[in-house]
Amino acid sequence: MSINNILIAVIAIIAAPIIGGLLTGIDRKITARMQNRQGPPILQPFYDFFKLIGKQDIAVNQTQMVYVLGHLLFAIGALVMLVLQQDLLMIMFILAFSGIALIMGASSIRSPYSKIGAQREIMSMMAYEPVLLLMVVGVYKATGSFMISGIFEHEKPLLFSLPLVFLSFLFILTIKLRKSPFDFATSHHGHQELIKGLTTEFSGTQLALIELTDWIDLVLFMGLISLFFAKPIWVGILIALVCYFLEILIDNISARMTWQWMVKTTWVAGIGVALVNIIWMYLI
Repeated sequence: MSINNILIAVIAIIAAPIIGGLLTGIDRKITARMQNRQGPPILQPFYDFFKLIGKQDIAVNQTQMVYVLGHLLFAIGALVMLVLQQDLLMIMFILAFSGIALIMGASSIRSPYSKIGAQREIMSMMAYEPVLLLMVVGVYKATGSFMISGIFEHEKPLLFSLPLVFLSFLFILTIKLRKSPFDFATSHHGHQELIKGLTTEFSGTQLALIELTDWIDLVLFMGLISLFFAKPIWVGILIALVCYFLEILIDNISARMTWQWMVKTTWVAGIGVALVNIIWMYLI
């Protein structure tokens, strides 16, 4: 790896949590205004993060921190591969390992809230992972490569070749970001009947690292959205920000559905629409 690549990776690792934390703060602010509230300051996520860091760690078992670190490190690995324009398929596999690490951490605890949250997170992964893999297949069909660098070398934006895959990706983004109507496993809203579900038994530094990973995931998925219009990249970034605002809007106007409805809708609509796009590309 060259010095330039190392420098890019370091900058991405430092910048991603900052950008993710700011986006989360903006999310809270917009949500509050939609609900006719003043809302917390935009920097509130950072205040919460450092407060969690300073709290006493109470671990239910000795393996919790191992799983949390795995969750974080896999996410960082996926982020580094994204900014270095590496293999998109490998990024999806690494992201899956990150999610599995958190599920294993929640499942290692006897709390029923945590276990049910972990089971619901598994259902969420079953819903969105096939769409992510179909997106990779669509990218390969359009560019002839799994490498992200091939997307930048492609003569036209992916959005023109994969419009239906893009819509499917936006649909599962709501699941991945755990926003209504798909915030089953855990939620940042007060309507969660499982307390905090997946993260109920995590506290202190462990919970802070999980929040940090969520910020990295947010930036990573905004980056994936921008790939659909990578030339020029600033247009892709604007599209990603607009999509994030739509996710906030959907989060605030939607009631939570059942996990059965989520899986059925994603497999029928999300996977179906993506398959139509890919089959259409093969036919023409």
